[in-house]
Amino acid sequence: MGDTSTHQDLAQNLRLLCSYYKSIAEVCRRLDINRPQFNRYLSGQHKPSANILRRLCDFFGVDEQEIALPHWQFQRLVRVRPVPEKKRQGDDETFLEHLDKLGQEGRNDIDRYLGYYFEYYLSMSTPGKVLQNLVCLERRGDQVVFQRTERMRPSKHEPFCHNQYQGVAYLLTDRLFLVDYETLNRHEITQTILFPSFRNRLSRLTGLKIGVSDNSERMPCCARVLYEYLGPSVRVRKALASCGLHDLREDTMDPSILEAVRNDMLAGEFLFRARH
Repeated sequence: MGDTSTHQDLAQNLRLLCSYYKSIAEVCRRLDINRPQFNRYLSGQHKPSANILRRLCDFFGVDEQEIALPHWQFQRLVRVRPVPEKKRQGDDETFLEHLDKLGQEGRNDIDRYLGYYFEYYLSMSTPGKVLQNLVCLERRGDQVVFQRTERMRPSKHEPFCHNQYQGVAYLLTDRLFLVDYETLNRHEITQTILFPSFRNRLSRLTGLKIGVSDNSERMPCCARVLYEYLGPSVRVRKALASCGLHDLREDTMDPSILEAVRNDMLAGEFLFRARH
């Protein structure tokens, strides 16, 4: 009889601790515990093993003696003493919830920017060259994600290689925010902020990009950037074939693109600003 009562107290105490989280599924995911197995603990059908009980206590920030207390006593204890571990782990979830809300706010308007773009900016690692990349924005569930592909040649005698960046895009009020990371070495995060298009026909977006030069210096840099809209679909291989480094003096470069990505500052400018 006493053992059954202890199981029920433990089950009630676990349910109380779980109530501080978004869902039982979240608790199971963080603990890496099978949901049906955890449900048996919550119902009082089974008592956790000594190893599982230690994991539960470490996760919720309570002692093994405390979690076995009669429920009325444990309830009073939890009310007067917050659970520090739970609060710390909950912070990450709150941050992710904020990002989800940001994505929902501009969800309908950002869909018009889905598709392929050429990205142009002055190279951060090769001075005097314009880097042309291929970018694809697409919707996956509730998020708009994108892939940015660089086509680079280490030297004249080596074949081209592709560097890929994965990221997420948000439309907040009247600006597009793109944050991505380099997927191979994972040693770079870049942020791009663009003016959205207020025209009926989407053609070009301009803004600023901040990142790190891809060389031994790894110097943080900021550059003006231009996105040229290509359409909802492209022949990817053909589009990539035109990407890479271009000399500023090349006749094949559109002069209006070169003008848009120049990193000069006008008299009286004290901040490096994007140009619409």
